[in-house]
Formats: sequence, structure tokens, C-alpha cells
Amino acid sequence: MGRVVLFEMNSQDPERASNFYSSVFGWKIAEPNWGYHSVTTGDDAKSGINGGISKGPNDYPHGIRVQIEVDDIDTAIAKSVEAGAQIVRDKMDFDGFYLAYLVDPVGNGIGLIQNK
Repeated sequence: MGRVVLFEMNSQDPERASNFYSSVFGWKIAEPNWGYHSVTTGDDAKSGINGGISKGPNDYPHGIRVQIEVDDIDTAIAKSVEAGAQIVRDKMDFDGFYLAYLVDPVGNGIGLIQNK
């Protein structure tokens, strides 16, 4: 079963967004790494879904995407497209994982992530 493992919040002003969520909700926001601010929304006593805030790219300038962990990203992409999704960014290879961005049939942005 695919499970939501993190979120990505895209903004054209990630510093301002980071300051907002940190001051209002107490999120712990790390210094940016490659323009990506890692976000921790919980702690050992009460967990949360973690994620990140970054400057949104041209194909997704602002909004929130959930990342769904899958066992086989190629199969998940194929099944998604067959069910009506569109690929925004096909499978990308990072050091410890593969990642792809899609838009579901009703317009929601999602990410698929497979750990190596």
C-alpha cells in the first residue's frame, strides 16, 4: 500500500513561508540545502508528517504535494497514467531514492518516491 511519507510545499518566497509556519505552528525548519528547507512537524512525544519548503519550479510554482512511497516506481507510474494521471516529471534518480511528479485525474499534484 502506498503511504504518505512527506509533503513538499512550493512557494515563490520560501523564506517567508518558512518564517510563517515556524512562528505560527512551531515547525522546526532547517537551513536550506540546494534551496530546500527540511521541515519537522512533530517530535518524539507526538510525531507528525515531515516535509520541506522550497521555491516552486515553473511547472509547479506554488502549492503542496504529498509524497507517496511505493515499492516499484515504474509500475506505480504506469498504473497512474493508465488510471488518468499525467506525468509532470518522469522518474528522477537521486542518491538514495527515485522520485517522479504526477498530476492525478482531478488536478492534484503528487510525488512518487521509491527508496533504493
